[in-house]
Amino acid sequence: MPEPQNPAAEGVKDAAAPAGNTDHLPGEGPQLSELTGLFVLRPESVTATKGKDITFVAKVDSSNLIKRPVMKWLKGKWLDLGSKAGKHLQFKESYDRNTKIYTYEMSIIKVVDGDAGGYRCEVTSKDKCDSCTFEVSVQGRSGDRHLITLFGDADEDAGELDFSALLKKRQKKERKEEPEVDVWEILKNAKPCDYEKIAFQYGITDLRGMLKRLKKMKAESKKSDAFLKKLDPAYSVDKGQKIHLTVEVADPDVPVKWFKNGQEIKPSAKYVFESVGNKRTLTINKCNLSDDAAYECVVGEEKCFTEVFVKEPPITITKLLDDVHTVVGERVEFEVEVSEEGANVIWMKDGVELNRDTAGSKYRLKKDGKRHILIINEATKEDIGTYYVYTNGGESKAELEVEDKELEVLQNIADLTVKASEQAVFKCEVSDEKVTGKWFKDGVEVEASDRIKISHIGRIHKLTINDVKASDAGDYTFVPDGYALSLSAKLNFLEIKIEYVPRQDPPKIFLDTGSSGGKNNITVVAGNKLRLDVQITGEPAPTVCWMKGDQVRKNWLSSFTSHHTRVLSEAEGRVRVESEKNVCSFVIEGAEKADEGQYSITVTNPVGEDKADLFVRVVDVPNPPENVKCTSVGEDSAIITWDPPAFDGGVAVKGYLMERKKIGSPRWTKLNFDVYESTTYEAKKMIEGVLYEMRVFAVNGIGISQPSASSKPFMPIAPTSEPTRLTVHDVTDSTCALKWLPPEKIGAGGIDGYIIEYCKEGSDQWVRANEEPVGNIHYRVKGLPVGEKMLFRVIAVNIAGHSPPAILSQAVTIREIMENPKIRLPRRLRTKFITQVGEKVNLVIPFQGKPRPVVTWYKDGVPMEDRTVGTRTSEVDTILFIRSAERVHSGKYTLSVQIENMSDSADIHIQVVEKPGPPIAVHVTDIWGFNAALEWKPPKDDGNCEIIGYTIQKADKKTKEWFTVYEHNRRPSCTVSDLVMGNEYSFRVFSENICGLSDEPGISKNTAVITKTGLLYNPSPYKEMDVSSCPKFTAPLVDRSVIAGYSAAISCAVRGNPKPKIIWMKNRMILGEDPKFLMQNNQGVLTLNIRKPSLFDGGRYSCRAINDLGEDEVECTLEVRGMSMQFSLPTTM
Repeated sequence: MPEPQNPAAEGVKDAAAPAGNTDHLPGEGPQLSELTGLFVLRPESVTATKGKDITFVAKVDSSNLIKRPVMKWLKGKWLDLGSKAGKHLQFKESYDRNTKIYTYEMSIIKVVDGDAGGYRCEVTSKDKCDSCTFEVSVQGRSGDRHLITLFGDADEDAGELDFSALLKKRQKKERKEEPEVDVWEILKNAKPCDYEKIAFQYGITDLRGMLKRLKKMKAESKKSDAFLKKLDPAYSVDKGQKIHLTVEVADPDVPVKWFKNGQEIKPSAKYVFESVGNKRTLTINKCNLSDDAAYECVVGEEKCFTEVFVKEPPITITKLLDDVHTVVGERVEFEVEVSEEGANVIWMKDGVELNRDTAGSKYRLKKDGKRHILIINEATKEDIGTYYVYTNGGESKAELEVEDKELEVLQNIADLTVKASEQAVFKCEVSDEKVTGKWFKDGVEVEASDRIKISHIGRIHKLTINDVKASDAGDYTFVPDGYALSLSAKLNFLEIKIEYVPRQDPPKIFLDTGSSGGKNNITVVAGNKLRLDVQITGEPAPTVCWMKGDQVRKNWLSSFTSHHTRVLSEAEGRVRVESEKNVCSFVIEGAEKADEGQYSITVTNPVGEDKADLFVRVVDVPNPPENVKCTSVGEDSAIITWDPPAFDGGVAVKGYLMERKKIGSPRWTKLNFDVYESTTYEAKKMIEGVLYEMRVFAVNGIGISQPSASSKPFMPIAPTSEPTRLTVHDVTDSTCALKWLPPEKIGAGGIDGYIIEYCKEGSDQWVRANEEPVGNIHYRVKGLPVGEKMLFRVIAVNIAGHSPPAILSQAVTIREIMENPKIRLPRRLRTKFITQVGEKVNLVIPFQGKPRPVVTWYKDGVPMEDRTVGTRTSEVDTILFIRSAERVHSGKYTLSVQIENMSDSADIHIQVVEKPGPPIAVHVTDIWGFNAALEWKPPKDDGNCEIIGYTIQKADKKTKEWFTVYEHNRRPSCTVSDLVMGNEYSFRVFSENICGLSDEPGISKNTAVITKTGLLYNPSPYKEMDVSSCPKFTAPLVDRSVIAGYSAAISCAVRGNPKPKIIWMKNRMILGEDPKFLMQNNQGVLTLNIRKPSLFDGGRYSCRAINDLGEDEVECTLEVRGMSMQFSLPTTM
């Protein structure tokens, strides 16, 4: 194992103590100082400067490990720093393949006071484990750190003040070490009257801040009345796991509320509330990073808090990058596979991050599940380098090497022998159209001029020398740029001296279209320019005629004179002919489809004639695809079909590109980046219930067509599940009634109806029972063969298609089932049915029985013949209805159902009632005092029901206004009281039954006169209440302890009548008019103020209250304490 190196903390000026010192975390044993276990280099304790950066490095030897080691950085005993990675805490991991050593780094950016403390790093690999601890102490600005710590919470606006630079340096005085004292513990256990003394003793000057913090500490330490057990301060859980937060409450019936970051949590599949006895549990399922928050449990006015930390497992690389070796212009893909889908990875090249903003169009980043791909469209030499991919749990790198592409010579230049004034053309063809080059003559670069032309068209490079001279002879070389390659040929000048003889040569056409197979075919892209140069020889100069098909164009005629002067019949136009010395050029500007066809060129002179044919082919991007439509849909997918374009542009269609968008959205989304060859495509990853539309582009060798017309909107939906609980409801000789329930899973497509099918048992030929889907969940299948065993099934139908069928488990025999007649009398008809006169009566009484029973109605034992009472009978029930009930309709109605010799009957009692008549013989029987007695007889007509009471009203002769005296009086008599003396009263009585009060009252035949009598009121004499009382102290004096020199007051409260006399005493001596004592009495509250008491003012103080009825006295002890020390403020220079 390598030897340990120097401390691994960077950016720290002071030397740190070694990792093996005796310091260790609280609650843990000290670590061994020897480097044992897995660590090669351990992080060591350091002292960091506040605001600076610090880095810790640990190295692990993996040469003897079976699995990759896992490193954890912890603070304290349990806080995993991996979940806190961000701007302040950064982690890095690297691996050296040569030494098999892993290097782990933890960086703390801009150290703050909170970073001080104990840290631990743990490394594990299968069954091996090792750990080490180290300390971080933060060195800030000089000053009194004790006071800063005390007053850190005193005020929200409190900041850090540093006046150390203004102080003079003094020699340190040797002081004895004093034990540390916790001032706050002293204050918590002290009396409030001692706060000021303790503050002066320990140098606390901000008394207000001290009281605020002390109040907060006492509130925290107060025992909870609602909680028996509160939440822990913090919880930690791995991502994807569940966690339980449990409290115990004092009241098992009290409601509990849970909050997350201040927002109330509602029960759901993710958040589950449990209540068992006094325990209340919140379960969080499948924790993710959004669950890393502060939680609180609220019971009434009390709360308890906690914090949940969600640890995200590191994303590891399962498939590393591979080195790539390619040539210029080729496509390059770097592929890496990680341990979890949706993970974020970072691509870098030579230390520069590659993302969508910086990569531009050259690089493309692609995600496919766990696979992440970096694509370089056309590799160049600039792309050579090292490519890195990083995750939070690993990294990988690969090298890219790009070499020049070998250039292939398709046609070499050939030696030429020419005469004076002739034209020399050197021509070569290479495999790459983008390659440029230079021409050299005898090693000297050839420069273009009016006589020398240099051209580069596609893959062909030409050097044309017009009017050749003897000086043009030599070795000519073409050198492609960027390639170690050269093509050479020689130009020989042939000088012939002959006497001039008029030359006569037949015309000759030299037509070179570059096509193969001996056919002169020229292909041009629509919209581009076509220029065809045709070399023509002949003496005398021939006449040129261009033809398209069999049609001669006048404006396509040109000729060469003996002096080779240019003569054109049309010098301008989109389609034209241009002539130069020995060359005739055919030009088409902006080629169109109409320009496609067979062309011929004919040259003639007196000596002869020559002709050449060529075919011009105009190609273009294809037309858009046609008839784009959706043929079927799934839960999140759809099958799209289309027809190929009517015109392919003259070039075979390579494939198609598809796009889709939501209805109402302007944004189209590409579905494929590579060309798709088929005309049927399955679009996936769509949202069920959302309307989409599609469009398709056709692609050929020329380019991409315009988009097709959008398809009709379609919605991804899935067929429903099968109907549930299919049962047989009824069977006859030729029918069968079925019932079922809707499917459990319906989806966004809903249900359009149901299809019912049947077949004989043992057969698989299903017959459809209904032509159109039925919307109800019941159906009667008719026309079934008698005695056959039949199977039935029901299929749900919606826009997505047919659901799986619901099939009866057993076959049904088609035959009538004998069933005894039975009347199902409703519960409300089992007792007397009461209705009012004029109301409608509609009684529905179901019955059962097979075959259909015979129904008969009777009234009072006689077959019913009353035409005002109607009946209606169906297969399953019978209805008795009366359009307007009368009292004669009251009676007993009997329903009888009969099948052959079997029958059943039921009696229904109907009572038709109305309001009763008025009482009769109402009269006043007796009068006494302010009372009158009334009597009457029941009404002759009780409305066909019992009289339930009477309502009595009175009216005096003066006002003649009626007032109700009694309601629901059961007896036919009553006594009316509280009548007014001197008035004469009349009375009336209403009878009452279940229909209400009678329409007319019974009025008394005589009146009641209340005569006047002599009355005298003798009030009792007024007696004044005696409120006298002896003195009584309601609030006693309380013992006090005060500091000498500070004013003090003692108070009590007394009551008594008459007002008592107050006497204050000290040590049983009455206090006189001493100005040091101020005595006050405010509404019975007695106060004795002592101005600046001294040590001599301590003692027993008493207060006595005296009046004529007695006296009372209270006393207390006043302790006056001297100041124990003096204070001096530091001087500031």
